[in-house]
Amino acid sequence: MTTSPTRPAGRAFFLLLAACLAMSLIAVAYPIYVIRPFRAQGPRELAAALMILRWRGVATVVSALAAIVALVRARREQPGRGRRVLAGAGVGALVVLALLAQVNVYEIMFHPAGPPAFAPAADVRLDGDEKVIAVRLGREARAYPVRSVSYHHMINDVVDGKGIVATY
Repeated sequence: MTTSPTRPAGRAFFLLLAACLAMSLIAVAYPIYVIRPFRAQGPRELAAALMILRWRGVATVVSALAAIVALVRARREQPGRGRRVLAGAGVGALVVLALLAQVNVYEIMFHPAGPPAFAPAADVRLDGDEKVIAVRLGREARAYPVRSVSYHHMINDVVDGKGIVATY
């Protein structure tokens, strides 16, 4: 005996799949929407986005696993190739969303600055009016050109054995 999506078992599978897809899509998309650059965030929406960001990895993996288990159980009950393909595509989308939830898109958008590289002052060519952030600690001195720092607005470094953050 087969069950169609209009029968309870088929309907339950597709409702579970739709709920898992909606939850995973929101878990991946909402924090990106809220925490995007050059957009003001309200305190409640930012708190919600950060809470979702904290739990989305676990939630999307659990959602994908639940859909996989439900697919395996319902696979025998789904009549017609089209419904099986649709169910498989939905589960595939959940797996992709679970993988995307593991990616820190903010590291991609705002790739961190690598460790600073230095050259002796005599070997550096700067314009005469170029601004620099200058730091001197003990016997060591560093100059960070603002043009190089402007994307990240900060450079982590160690000067004379002390960790510093040069920023403006």
